[in-house]
Amino acid sequence: MAVSIADTDLDEDADFAETHDINVTPFIDVILVLLIIFMVAAPLSTVDLPIDLPSSTATPQKKPDKPVYVSIKPDLTLAIGEKPVKRTDLISTLNAAADANPERLVLLRADRAVPYGDLMDVLELLRRGNYRMKLVALEGVAEPATEPAAPVAAKP
Repeated sequence: MAVSIADTDLDEDADFAETHDINVTPFIDVILVLLIIFMVAAPLSTVDLPIDLPSSTATPQKKPDKPVYVSIKPDLTLAIGEKPVKRTDLISTLNAAADANPERLVLLRADRAVPYGDLMDVLELLRRGNYRMKLVALEGVAEPATEPAAPVAAKP
């Protein structure tokens, strides 16, 4: 004959069972003390030397113009911004857009599928038009997902 006493009220220590929660109050206290230390120490860390700096007579430089983006698409067509343009009209369109200022920055973007020779041809066109290029940004198209190989049927 077996008797179980687990479900009876004889277990009076159940009210005092261990809890496994983290006490975060000391952690918060430490963080607040560190915050106060850094708030007090930060102003003291600046160096205060009496230096009389000369005033500048230089004229402030104007904000640089937005660059013009010339894009080479995978089918080798050109676009200025989002507007398609013929290769023969590239320089004249850039001159009209840049207000005849060849110092305006031109950024060239080319698709990954564009051959190197065609990219260099467009750079040569821009060089002949006296445009300066600071950056050649190559933008790739998303790689097509490779399809899994078809399973090979086992021979009987």
